[in-house]
Amino acid sequence: MIIAITALKGGVGKTTTAIHLSAYLQQKAPTLLIDADRNRSALIWSREEKLPFFVASQAGATNLIRKYTHIVIDTKARPEAEEFKDLAQGSDLLIVPTTPNHLDLDATFKAVEQLTPLNVNYKILLTKVDARTRSGEDARRALEEAQLPLFKAEIPLLVAFERASQKGVIIRDYSDPRSHVAWLRYKAVGQEVLP
Repeated sequence: MIIAITALKGGVGKTTTAIHLSAYLQQKAPTLLIDADRNRSALIWSREEKLPFFVASQAGATNLIRKYTHIVIDTKARPEAEEFKDLAQGSDLLIVPTTPNHLDLDATFKAVEQLTPLNVNYKILLTKVDARTRSGEDARRALEEAQLPLFKAEIPLLVAFERASQKGVIIRDYSDPRSHVAWLRYKAVGQEVLP
């Protein structure tokens, strides 16, 4: 299965989603994460070599792809229309992460406008949801009213995700009282992708 994680805006949890979905898929079959983002955030996250799957640059992945059952692509932020078209044609699923922030939601609606004519299989993932506010509920309602495909699971706003990346581990392997719950949320996303 080929899954691309893409968004028209940075800072929405694209790399975090790519890392954790890859960790889930690796439990099912060999998984390769291709870091196609200019920032190379997934490659930086993997420098400690503590992740349970392999991460490669876009250029370095060419000879590796056939060795893996699942391919997750962490795309660059703000892809052009042609890049969206290429992703749509080359992926089984596009995941579009968005925070509940109104600017991020606006960018997500613009991404949907570009994806709709491509007849692509995509699903929106709410990330960085702050349980102390109603913004997650409001964002979910807006997306549901627009009848957009949306993951049931949503990802909480936790500093532990940033700290896990600094340690080069997934959230499940970071020592924090909320890490278990955060991993269960990404596991639920994975189960929606691949039961």
